[in-house]
This record gives sequence, structure tokens and C-alpha cells, in this order.
Amino acid sequence: MIASIASRTLGRCRFNYEGVIKDSDVNKIKYKVEQLEGVKFCKVSPLANSIIVNYEEEYLPKVARFIMDLDLEELADFEIDDADFVPQEERELFHILRDAMYRRIFFAHILPMPLRPIGIVIKSIPYIKAGLKSLREGKLNVSVLDATAIGVSIIDGEFGDAGNIMFLLGLGEELEEYTLKKSKENLAQSLKLNVDKVFVVDGEEKYLKKLEDVEIGDLVEVNMGYTIPVDGEITRGFGMVNEASLTGESLPVKKTEGSTVFAGTALEEGAILVKTKKKYDDSRINHIIELIGESEKNKSLAEKKAESIADSIVKYSFLGAAATYLLTRDFIKAKSFLMVDFSCALKLTIPIATMKAISSASEREILVKGGRYLEKLAQADSIIFDKTGTLTKSEPTVQKVIAFYDHDEDECLRIAACLEEHFPHSIANAVVKAARDKNLKHDEMHSKPEYIVAHGIRSKIEDKEALIGSAHFILEDEKIKIDKAQKKKIEELKEDYSLLYLAYDEKLIAVICIDDPVREDAKYTIDSLRTLGFKRIAMLTGDAENSARAVAGKLELDYYESQVRPEDKKNYVDKEKAMGRTVVMIGDGINDSIALSSADVGISMHAGADIAKEIADISIKSDSLKELVDVIKIAKALDKRVHRNYREIISFNGALIVLGVLGYLTNTNSAFLHNASTVAIAGRNMRDYRI
Repeated sequence: MIASIASRTLGRCRFNYEGVIKDSDVNKIKYKVEQLEGVKFCKVSPLANSIIVNYEEEYLPKVARFIMDLDLEELADFEIDDADFVPQEERELFHILRDAMYRRIFFAHILPMPLRPIGIVIKSIPYIKAGLKSLREGKLNVSVLDATAIGVSIIDGEFGDAGNIMFLLGLGEELEEYTLKKSKENLAQSLKLNVDKVFVVDGEEKYLKKLEDVEIGDLVEVNMGYTIPVDGEITRGFGMVNEASLTGESLPVKKTEGSTVFAGTALEEGAILVKTKKKYDDSRINHIIELIGESEKNKSLAEKKAESIADSIVKYSFLGAAATYLLTRDFIKAKSFLMVDFSCALKLTIPIATMKAISSASEREILVKGGRYLEKLAQADSIIFDKTGTLTKSEPTVQKVIAFYDHDEDECLRIAACLEEHFPHSIANAVVKAARDKNLKHDEMHSKPEYIVAHGIRSKIEDKEALIGSAHFILEDEKIKIDKAQKKKIEELKEDYSLLYLAYDEKLIAVICIDDPVREDAKYTIDSLRTLGFKRIAMLTGDAENSARAVAGKLELDYYESQVRPEDKKNYVDKEKAMGRTVVMIGDGINDSIALSSADVGISMHAGADIAKEIADISIKSDSLKELVDVIKIAKALDKRVHRNYREIISFNGALIVLGVLGYLTNTNSAFLHNASTVAIAGRNMRDYRI
């Protein structure tokens, strides 16, 4: 059996498929199922791996057998050739509300009076069944209360009340499903592999090929700094691969010939040739679906609390109804407890508020992967920044070149650019740009450069060794000697700049001074965070002490650390959490990934590494820190809206019960006011958040 029945009501059935339904198969499945005799409508959900079918009841056995035996592999070569076929279109919020109102108007006003009670009774069957099922399982929950309220209204002849209750319950379920679906879609989009074409090597030739057209066995070239686009095996080269998107561990793993690599991981250093083992759809999409399958965890605690409160109130509703009847012997007054269903209001309004907050964030170029992260963000009191690319622009610039041994500064810059242009990263790009701005031509004058992983570059110019890289690489690993004057000068420069060292013929011939300017909006952001209630604002960076100290001083941060490793950032996050703080981590680099995943809320920047964006709970899509302030304001506004909803729903509906018991309100009026207040609060929650 490939599929199974997940749920069934009269004329409607939802099947869960055991495999993976691809987007490309949605309309093929819809067409095949709708061609079956007795089928009225079919909807396919690739996110939930489900197929929903509306049919004439007597045809259920045939429909079920077809879907249970449906083999999606047989659809690979199938093409729809029917001009009358209407493809599946996803409904937006407007359509959900419109269709719900149409149904309510039809059953309440258009359907002839003799048929209205029959229609209400038929619609009530699934709710009655759900309530009876809960009772059989020994549960006294919202389903029981809903079934009782609907059943009592029908028995009492109040078909309008029963219809209103079912209308709100059905609308709430649809809106909750829509909210979850949008959250899942946002998550899937955040994990999308942003690669359209790849270089495929065929013998001596190399050509571009669309990623979706890459076949098993194709040799795909991947260079340093790029995302690996396919699952496969390295056939040439080696590199350091960050697999945080799969494992959560940000420290790179050394990969050599014969090693397996996966789509979506990042090649931090090196260059490799990958023999494709799986097609794109089978590798990356499977990973996306796995993560999406877990996105239910992203439901906010407020939403879960609403469901819990709704269930917990049920027993008190029944106790209140029973006590009222025993004391008054008045069935109408006792029924007041049943006509006011707290669950409708709680389960309908809170998800709408959360959905609108996520939508408002999205309009501001902020991707939020679930309501729970907005909730945590509203509670946060500690925030940790990475420096480069977060508080600074991640656009290093060459401020000056200090040459030694009577070497010309421009000549040293020309040599540096000639070496660095082969291995593009932010510092290398700054060096190349500086040379270009000075119109320094740097034609190839050296042998093939060798990239030393995590250190620098080695090559030869006129048979003499040329080196460029960090102080560790040049002075310690390569044992390049410097005199006292050079050392003194370097110590002075280190106070203001990050330094790139250039050595030639076993001498240090120049240091290149690199500056990474602070973002214009960084100070505004820090000041705004303090206003919003953050008690602890820190910066952790792998950069040198002087650079870190300068940035921390300019922004008046509470704490900073320099030259930290990825695990050091995680340890600091854990220490803050152990002290009872709710911690936000914001960064953009691969080295931030482990800290992003450890924090209560991880936020990635626009220009950040793909891995950081995938792991982060919130992604800022624009190159600005202002959006960080905006999303925190949205989170706090959501928190205020949710708490106001709780107060209003419980107090207003509680008052309706009291007034009903005292005889000031009829059951019909109580039900009407309850439903009207629920719709009013839900409608208000659809308003934009003003920040």
C-alpha cells in the first residue's frame, strides 16, 4: 500500500501518501483522480504529502483503491493533454474568507427553509463523530464541547446557532491550516538552493548547464566560496566543506578524492570536481521536505497555549452548565455555558495575529520561519552581534600600503593583486579593487598560485617565492624574519587596521592595511535596542583585538571578545542562557552558524552565507540593520496583541455566560454576541502592525 486514509467524512476523504509528492506531479495527480467516475474535486498538497478528494459516496471503494495503488514514478512521462482541465491554484486568505461567507449565506439564507435544518444536521455529523470519538478515548476536550453545543442547539431547534458555531469552527480550521502552510512555504523558500546553472566538465571542455538538467554521472565543478549544488563524490581536488545545513556543526570538514559531498553544503576553501550521484530533485528537495516536515515545531507557544486553555476550560463549561441546571432547573440558563465556546475565539484569533505578524515582517524584507521565534524575540533581553558583515559593511577597503626595503608601494600592491585575484573573497576583492582604482595593471607575472587552506597564497615570481596571507602564515609557518623597526611599525598599524602580509624572496616587503567601516545605521540600531529593553549587547568576532576594540568603542557595546572561534561563540551563548537570559544571535558568516543554532533566536543578514541563512530562525533580506529593529518591534506588538486577545476573549465571553445565567441574555443572543465578538477580534488581528 502506497497511500492510506488519514481522515474521512461523508463524501470527502484525505489520503496520506507514503512517498514524496513533487510540485511537478501535483496537477498530474489531480487530473488522474478527477478523471475517475464519481470524483467531484481533488486537491493535492505536496507539503503535507496528502491528497484530498470529494466524491459521490458510493464510489469511495474505487477511488480509494486507485489512490492507494498510485505509483508516482509512472507519472514521469505523463503529459496532460486536455484543454478543459483546470490546474490547481492555491487559495489566498481572501478566497478562504470569501468562500466561508458564501457557504454561510447559502445555508442560512438561500437554501429553502424546509431544507435548512437537514443541511445543518448533515454538516454537524463530523463534529458529533469527533466529540463521540474523544469521549470513547476518555478525553473531555474542545471537540466534546463543540459537539455538545451543536447537538444541543439542533435538539432545541436553534439551527441558526448550530450553523454559526460550525461556521466559526470551520473558518478557524481553514485559517489555521493556511497559517501553517504559509509558514512552511516561507521555510521552504529560505532553504531554496539559489543556483540556476553549474559548470559541467566533459573531457577537456567545460560548459554551463541548468541545474535541473544535470544528470547522474555528470562532473560538476565547484570553486571556493560556492554552494555545492549536487549530491556526489569528489573525483578531483580537495577542500574544506561546511555541512552545517545537514549536521548543524559549523566547523568545516576536510574532503578529498573519493569523499561524499551533499547539495546545499558550502565549499569554504579549495576547488573540487564532483561526480553527480543524485539528480537535483532527489537530493536537495528531499532535504527541504525533511526540514519542512518538522516546521510544526515552529508554532508559537501562544498558539499552543490557546489550544491548551480551550481544552482546559471545557470541564468548567460542563460543570457550570450542570450546576446551573441543578440550582435553577432551567435548561435555557444551563445552556448558556455551552453556547459560549471559548475555543472558537482562542483558536481562531491567535493564529491570525501570528500570521499577520509574519506577513508584516515579510513585507519589510524579513523572513520569519515560525511564530515561536517572534514570541522569543519579544522576550529577549540579550543580543550578540558578529562584527564583519553585521555591524560592519563586509566590504573591506585598502587604506594604505606600507612597503619595506625601498620597495615601491604601488609595485607591492600590484603584486598582491596579481596573487589575490585567483582566490576571490572579501579581502582579496579589496586588494584587487585598490589596484584597479589606481590603474595598476597586474598581468600574470608568477607561476601557478597555490592556495594554502586557512593560511594564504604561495607562488613564484622570477623563480623567487612570493607569499601573501596572515601574520600566522607569513611569520610563523613560513618563518619570515622581521627586524625591530618592522615589528614596531606593525604593532602601531595593528591598533587601527587589519593587516595582510606580503613576502618576497624570504623578506617581508609590505603590509597592506585593511579597514572594515562600521555601518551607518549601526549606532542607531544599538541605541534602539536599548530603548526596546535589551539589557546586554555584546559583539563576538574572529577579527583582531584592535579592530574589535575600535568597533565596540564606537558603538558603546556592553561587552566584546576578539579572535574567537565558532565554538567560543556557542559557549558564550550557552553561558548567557544559563544565566536566565533570552538570547538573540545575529551574524552572517559560516563561523556564526553554530551560535545561530544555539541561541533562542538566530538572525542572519542579507549578504550572509547560505548556511547562516538556512540555520537562522529569522533572515533579513535587505542590507540594513534597520530591519532588525523593525522585526523586534513587530514581535513586541504581536505579544501585546495576543495578551489583549486573551483578556478580551475571556472577559467578554465570561460576561456573556454570567448574563445568560442571570437571564439577561437569551441563548440565541449569547451565541450571536459570542460569534460577533470572535469575528470582530479576528478582523482586527488582520490589521497591519504599526511600528
